[in-house]
Amino acid sequence: MTIRRTLLLLGALVGACSPQSSEADAQQFPTDRTVLPIPEPEPPSYTELDVRDATPPPPFEVKAPEAAPNVLVVLVDDLGFAGTSKFGGPVPTPTFDRLAGDGVFYNNFHTTAVCSPTRAALKSGRNHHVANMGGIIENATAFPGNTGKIPDDVAPVAEMLRLNGYSTAAFGKWHELAAWEASVSGPLDRWPTFQGFDKFYGFLGGETNQWAPFIYDGLHPVELPDDPDYHFLTDMTDQAIAWIQYEKALTPDRPFFVYFAPGATHAPHHVPKDWIEKYRGKFDQGWDALRDEILARQIELGVVPEGTQLAPKPELIQEWDELSDDEKRLFGHQVEVFAAYIAMTDYEIGRVIDAIAATGQLDNTLVFLIYGDNGTSAEGGLNGMFSEMTYFNNVQETVPDMLEKIDKWGGPETYPHMAAGWAVAFDTPYEWTKQVASDHGGTKVGMAVHWPERIRAKGELRTQFSHVIDVAPTVLEAAGLPEPTMVNGVPQHPMDGVSLVYSFDDGDAAEQHTTQYFEMFGNRAIYDDGWFARTIHRAPWEPQPGRPLPAFTEDVWELYDTRTDFSLVNDLATENPDKLAELRALFMEEAEKNQVLPLDDRVFERFVASAVGRPDLMGGRTSLTLAEGMTGMTENVFLDIKNKSKTITAELEVPAGGGNGTIIAQGGRFGGWALYVKDGVPAYDYNFLGMERYTVSATQPLAPGTATVRFEFAYDGDGQGKGGTGTLYVDDVKVGEGRIDRTQPRVFSADETADVGIDLATPVVERIGAEAESKFTGHIPSVTVEVSGG
Repeated sequence: MTIRRTLLLLGALVGACSPQSSEADAQQFPTDRTVLPIPEPEPPSYTELDVRDATPPPPFEVKAPEAAPNVLVVLVDDLGFAGTSKFGGPVPTPTFDRLAGDGVFYNNFHTTAVCSPTRAALKSGRNHHVANMGGIIENATAFPGNTGKIPDDVAPVAEMLRLNGYSTAAFGKWHELAAWEASVSGPLDRWPTFQGFDKFYGFLGGETNQWAPFIYDGLHPVELPDDPDYHFLTDMTDQAIAWIQYEKALTPDRPFFVYFAPGATHAPHHVPKDWIEKYRGKFDQGWDALRDEILARQIELGVVPEGTQLAPKPELIQEWDELSDDEKRLFGHQVEVFAAYIAMTDYEIGRVIDAIAATGQLDNTLVFLIYGDNGTSAEGGLNGMFSEMTYFNNVQETVPDMLEKIDKWGGPETYPHMAAGWAVAFDTPYEWTKQVASDHGGTKVGMAVHWPERIRAKGELRTQFSHVIDVAPTVLEAAGLPEPTMVNGVPQHPMDGVSLVYSFDDGDAAEQHTTQYFEMFGNRAIYDDGWFARTIHRAPWEPQPGRPLPAFTEDVWELYDTRTDFSLVNDLATENPDKLAELRALFMEEAEKNQVLPLDDRVFERFVASAVGRPDLMGGRTSLTLAEGMTGMTENVFLDIKNKSKTITAELEVPAGGGNGTIIAQGGRFGGWALYVKDGVPAYDYNFLGMERYTVSATQPLAPGTATVRFEFAYDGDGQGKGGTGTLYVDDVKVGEGRIDRTQPRVFSADETADVGIDLATPVVERIGAEAESKFTGHIPSVTVEVSGG
């Protein structure tokens, strides 16, 4: 243990006692910070009759250790190793570069390769399977390690800090809440404000519409402002700044822990036009030339060793020079929008840094800038997409169709992603991307640490292997706190990570995190003392129809020495089979120890709860009765109406004129359905991915008074995503009928919800609108959704 850590721990024991701690108080209130919460001492008993004759005990207050730093952890979404200009990227990132230049930055820092697992590992210090986050929450299964339900013995560092006297707040993306628990029914144990954070302002899922998000302030949904320029990234930054200023105004001596996690740069790539214009024409050279340019800069900047070779692209990524002019025009604009998103994100992060500086406490704020929770995403496929929901529903958009919408790219009428070739470029010098845990392009990201009061090094590179699980133990050591063995009455699983404090002032210090397994969707690897053994089981765009994945036993393993082969291009498996066999055995040992087995390479199948044994709030139910005001229901807590026949029956109180507005809606502009009334006339719309719209409407308005509006959809059957016939009734009289040729087989939206009496976020039906504009002008005592078949 370092002398500094010993002194900080001694200070921690004293600092928990009272606002005016003294040696006597410390003896009276012996403090064990390994058991949290720290119990309040037994109150003394008194014999004095008159309070004026008695002496009160010293007040008890849990305080952080003296001089414990504020902590800011910034986690950018879906940005790879070359995402910052400090790491050779093509987009200026002055905030990252400034803090890296005044601190230390790491070129061997790894994630888990995907969102939810990285976040759970980061905030807990445990391996992602130990936290039950073997994949994203939406495809959790019944197997330990993959349930998507963070166990009580994996307490987050935020809770540890909160129970040690810190103020805590989280802003932005969460994506760690078990999918079936994201409703008013809870349980609330894994909601942000029960996972260590006093304050939460953000969204619960994996992504959100930045122009029209569904967000929470604590447990309460937020009504969006009527502002055409509203953007969530700016909003969450404003909220974070306001909280920091308020906290420091009231309690300047109490340290804070802030987790700032933008939804950027995850799809949808939503950016104001003035940001996009700055990058017009900046990528006309294409992704192949861009990779060469980035690597040259990386070598010049010293973030990769001299002589580092460029790994080959995946075979399916097209050669830029072989693309058509239309493809180049479309793909070029896609990355202009993405680059603008990076720049905007770095700018907003800079505003948070400046706000801390304005309090006078930046020097004693430990800042982690983690620019990526995994590599850059190739989930846009070979051509990109105007609406990311097409990817999740296995619908391929064409280049001509997307070109028609190119001028809207990045705006509110889009939900876009970019072609995978750009993802490979932003993961230079590596071959693969997000999802591929067995390649550094999937796991390695730019990371900088800034703490002027403690880190003497300025602008120095650190090359020691490190991982997101190292952040939590680093925070504890920096704060002078021990790792607790008991939190809220539950014995804790020890942290798997290793504190990075040893590397802050010594770039030559021996590596302390020497072994680490990687696994995601069947892609798996093991790092051990510089050696790296791996197998690429599947690409991010696989499996494809007619091309099943290989059996795990058929996977081919490769071997690399990362000490001499930075970009993983020299496979040593043939010349060193004994080492490869040793590492493969070590992977199995780590896999068994960390709940990695059995391996699961299913992706889309796992979105269906019943197919994988995941709890389902609607499991076994075929009907759901709701009423006006019941809103904000995500797909995971709503009756699954996909690939089935359904009946919607609404009991209405109709005002004079027939009323207007949404009766019930699910989804939004990029896919969904709605039963509604327009100018008194009832109708049903099915919005297929924002690409095709079907309407079944009455011809006459509703009469004032009570009415029963019923819509029946008879599904054609014979597989997923088929069409059917819709019939509309008013008071059991047929008033409309029509065909709905296509339906979405898997997902309506990542964050749009089902709502009664209003359509939140974006509209399913543009002529009805969303938010307050879509509110039904009558009353809805009940609406029942029933399904059959499927």
